[in-house]
Amino acid sequence: MDEQTHQRRAIEALRSGVPSRDAVQLLGSNQPEAEARFQQLLAGAREGAAEGKAGGSLLIAGDFGSGKSHLLEHFHHQALDQNFVCSRLVASKEMPLYDPARMYRAAISGAALPGLMGAALPELAARLDPSRPEYAAFREWVNGASGLSSRFAATLYLHEQMRGDHEMQERILGFWAGDRINASELKKALKSLSAGSSFSIGKVPTGREMALQRFSFTSRLTVAAGYSGWLLLVDEVELLGRYSFMQRARSYAEIARLSNLLQGEAIPCMSTVLAITRDFEEAVLEGRNDRERIPGKLRASPLPADLALAGQAERGMRLISRDRLALRPPDQAQLLRSYLQTKSTHAGAYGWSPPEAGSPERLGSTPMRTYVRYWINEWDLRRAYPDYSPDTVVAELHPTYEEDRDFEPTPEPDATDADSGNHGWAGKP
Repeated sequence: MDEQTHQRRAIEALRSGVPSRDAVQLLGSNQPEAEARFQQLLAGAREGAAEGKAGGSLLIAGDFGSGKSHLLEHFHHQALDQNFVCSRLVASKEMPLYDPARMYRAAISGAALPGLMGAALPELAARLDPSRPEYAAFREWVNGASGLSSRFAATLYLHEQMRGDHEMQERILGFWAGDRINASELKKALKSLSAGSSFSIGKVPTGREMALQRFSFTSRLTVAAGYSGWLLLVDEVELLGRYSFMQRARSYAEIARLSNLLQGEAIPCMSTVLAITRDFEEAVLEGRNDRERIPGKLRASPLPADLALAGQAERGMRLISRDRLALRPPDQAQLLRSYLQTKSTHAGAYGWSPPEAGSPERLGSTPMRTYVRYWINEWDLRRAYPDYSPDTVVAELHPTYEEDRDFEPTPEPDATDADSGNHGWAGKP
């Protein structure tokens, strides 16, 4: 791809507000504190992965359009450059924060490996080498980990012993990705290897519990395959404000779990970066009184699961309130540097000499995205109509946190492990 094509791709992405690789390479992060924290996160994750320790987490907060998605894309490529497996996730109706099974499916289907295209899981499995010490440690953990379904040990053994059986390999990878695998199918394959008595294929855990086990299994799998660990980058966390009461409670708990803040439930070899709007605490935790109302109602329930959920949700809400890193608006030096870079890129993309552009009113909270789109909009118009003097109006957009019934869960056969009809969680959604 020639340089002009790269430049056009960058301008198109910036014009539409999409944080593509080209756009990120053009502008960088302009968030030195967040970048330093992220590098510390990766360093700690690398050190702990060899011992199977859980990584850390980072929660960034910023106004609408302040560059959260841009920063996550920047982190994504930095982590790939440092040999991490990376998954970009965006909270949505299809990927609700309160459903670990759907989150796992989204994370594994969207995982990226350094320097490779295509599905990550088959490549991870292909890189497993029984002669490497990382694999030996992984196999020992899978076979000895208390609470891990015996299906993982059985499928890992079959994957190692039946490499030439492509149909069985597909079934194993499907199970690791979130599909069902029958006990009878496993027993038949194990019996063919005279290993039927070596594995006790027990009852399948609930869909939610199986999803959490898959997170742990896959994160350790990345290290066994020679990578530094698994990094999740979760965008638009503020969407949970539109969930119902119980969905919000579960989402706060999952935020704490993904951030490895729940005692005894840390996910080994996995680190997480989450992005949320800056006003979420004021609008939802305080404005709708989630901070007091959610744990209060749950603790009034006679169900033990609700009592446990109350404490977990509190941990997630504390993370949002106390441990978030607020993104800084650009200073004058950053604005000038970005202006010159964007102007040079627009010139190269379209083979012309852009005139000096105006700028929106500089306020302490004006995000970089507003400036960049203001400049590009003016240059686009001046390039098409040289004698025209654009007058761009800037209007602020604010996310809504009103509950939305469209986010109610819909039946999805593969959303949980199909071996189980129990989807976990006490109470009604």
